[in-house]
Amino acid sequence: MSTRPAGRRTRAVLALTALLGGSALATLPATTASAADGSLAVQYRTGSAGATADQSEPWFKIRNTGSSPVQLSQVKVRYYFKADAPNATYRFACSWAVKGCSVVTGTFGTLARPTATADRYLEIGFTASAGSLAPGADTGDMQLRFHQSTWQTLRQSDDYSFNGGQTSYADWNKVTAQLSGTTVWGTAPEGNDPTDPTDPTDPPGGGQTLFDDFAYTSHTDPALSVHGWSVRSNSGGPGVPGATWDPSKVTFAGSGAGTVMNLRTSTAGTGSSTTHTEVLTKSMKFRNGTYAARVRFSDAPAYGPDGDRIVQTFFTINDLKAPMADDYAEYDFEYLPNGGWGEPSNILYTTSWETYNPDPWQAVNQHSESRQSFAGWHDLVVTIDGGAITYYVDGRHFGTHDAAYLPERPMSINFNQWLIDLQGQTSTAPRAYDQQVDYVLHVKDQVLTPAQVAAKINAYRSAGTSFVDEVPAP
Repeated sequence: MSTRPAGRRTRAVLALTALLGGSALATLPATTASAADGSLAVQYRTGSAGATADQSEPWFKIRNTGSSPVQLSQVKVRYYFKADAPNATYRFACSWAVKGCSVVTGTFGTLARPTATADRYLEIGFTASAGSLAPGADTGDMQLRFHQSTWQTLRQSDDYSFNGGQTSYADWNKVTAQLSGTTVWGTAPEGNDPTDPTDPTDPPGGGQTLFDDFAYTSHTDPALSVHGWSVRSNSGGPGVPGATWDPSKVTFAGSGAGTVMNLRTSTAGTGSSTTHTEVLTKSMKFRNGTYAARVRFSDAPAYGPDGDRIVQTFFTINDLKAPMADDYAEYDFEYLPNGGWGEPSNILYTTSWETYNPDPWQAVNQHSESRQSFAGWHDLVVTIDGGAITYYVDGRHFGTHDAAYLPERPMSINFNQWLIDLQGQTSTAPRAYDQQVDYVLHVKDQVLTPAQVAAKINAYRSAGTSFVDEVPAP
């Protein structure tokens, strides 16, 4: 991905502002095999057999040995290895797969109980579009690889899951496979079964969740503050100088079976007549894991003439302690229905920030973009693990950003809507724009697919749960 041009975005005093982003959440198929009626076997071979190599190449086939179809989105395979340096970071790639590399995911994790041959793992998963495996069927060849981000030589001979002599496919029990969260194949390094409570992707080390259905009555509802939210009222950037951040413009109303939060931003063409809106968590306690929200973007104003350079967002962020500080982090979904920052019309950005300098403006970030209308409801998902930041919109991959942009400190979760400037149109007629939010979800230290996010949201709503916050303070 290219780095977003530094001059595109101007910020005044940046309080905590940015966006998270849209990814529609596909529903899971009605029939999903459980460990009781299905199982798996994993075959392995290496595509790089040397004791050392530029990159490790674990290739796999996964076979359904049970009697019922298995949804691949419910399958996780772990390959265990020993890091070549304490602070080494790794990159995953798929060279070729029968089912297509686009449906194969790879993330890295750290073992809670390191051994002499393993302190990390590569976890292979599948998107919802990977489909299912019939009884007796397998995935076919998956030619996978990983390497250090610095491309330094790897030592494979001391890796738990590596077998240099296995150059053709055969069953291999030194990798593990999970089906619907239950281990059904293989043996992990001692004390590190993926379903052990000491595993870093399970409680208490991970998996704690924030979920909010925004079932509130108004911005003054005491439950908003009790549940950890702040409705912004302090002045400052980003956006139009002299504008106010008006808590009363954050409202809640019924939509279908639930309640949605509405952020309204308005102007009559002057700074003093401009109101912005923002809702954010009071705590900066969110770092790696999965973030998701269902957001309704708008192309047209709720009333009045169109044309303002409005920004509609969902994002995570922490504070910039000094210009170009390297522990700053921000991950945005930003929709500009009328353009801005040099763009003439609709554009959706996802941006991962390493740092910036507000004056003179200098930015270090990586972004993905799509120039089309995103008016309407969208499910946005961003996942952050030890190797990459990955964005999804409506269940489809939108962009993946490099490990150089991973967060060093926890962040808050934010939604805001604001005007870049007043140059988009010259009218002094009052006008207002709406951005709506249906829910927000964060799962600590776990990378979920969009389908898994949808399943989790459906489970909360089926149980009548409108709010939960298990995420510990940093």
